Amino acid sequence: MILLADGGSTKCDWILLDDMGEIVFKTRTKGLNPAVFEKTLLEKRLRENEELFLHKDQIETIHFYGAGCGTQKPTAMLKKVFEDFFGNASVVEVKEDIIAAVYAATTEPGVVCILGTGSNSCYYDGKEIHMSVDSLGYVLMDEASGNYFGKKLICDYYYKRMPQEIATEFEQNFDLSSDAIKENLYKKDNPNTYLASFAEFIFTRERNTYFDKILSQGIQEFVETRVLCFPESQGVPIHFIGSIAHFSEDIIKGVLQPNNLTLGNIVRRPIDGIIEYYRDRLVKKK
Repeated sequence: MILLADGGSTKCDWILLDDMGEIVFKTRTKGLNPAVFEKTLLEKRLRENEELFLHKDQIETIHFYGAGCGTQKPTAMLKKVFEDFFGNASVVEVKEDIIAAVYAATTEPGVVCILGTGSNSCYYDGKEIHMSVDSLGYVLMDEASGNYFGKKLICDYYYKRMPQEIATEFEQNFDLSSDAIKENLYKKDNPNTYLASFAEFIFTRERNTYFDKILSQGIQEFVETRVLCFPESQGVPIHFIGSIAHFSEDIIKGVLQPNNLTLGNIVRRPIDGIIEYYRDRLVKKK
């Protein structure tokens, strides 16, 4: 059986396929970003999932696509976690989430972007994936991501740039004391996920001028740094993957147009595209 996964910092979607390509189960764990989480926490999150634990000895092949898997050290660590947990798996592949984003978005040339808890982009020429720069994560990069917008909201609240009516509601939904914020950012695990949790405030309320301004500025910054860096971007569709992209489609359209860019597909969850990719491979083997 083949276990497929699309993992971020906040959550990870899992699909188990049998040898005919039929779905045995779908499940979800908390995020498994090896660049952010310690090995013991990754192991714990696997053990806590009943479906994975129940079927772990039946799984022969694992294809995991995740945030934080773009560099060698964290990728090797997560691969070892999977090899230990799924003891009978003879094939364990751990690859960067941008690859799964391409599978979900297109089979033709295009720029593929991820806007979720974190952000990233690549150019796909129809055969190969080309990166412009390595992603350095939520502290230095991740423009237009959940943690980017969460950081923006907190800063605007403290600098009193947030409209008072919105600030009052913001206070009612989060612990905004400086002690709580600093403890979560500098002493607790998952600071990027913590920041991204504030971004939900934008997408669970009625849109307004303030929210639209924040989203437009963030997505414009992402386009400038992570889309226009590809010379091919002017002649191919720009695809977006992730929850932030899903909820910001109108803003994305408004930013792309003056930059002479063409919007392609917007896909909230790439796991379905991964399923079809591996089903096609199973059919070709027969």
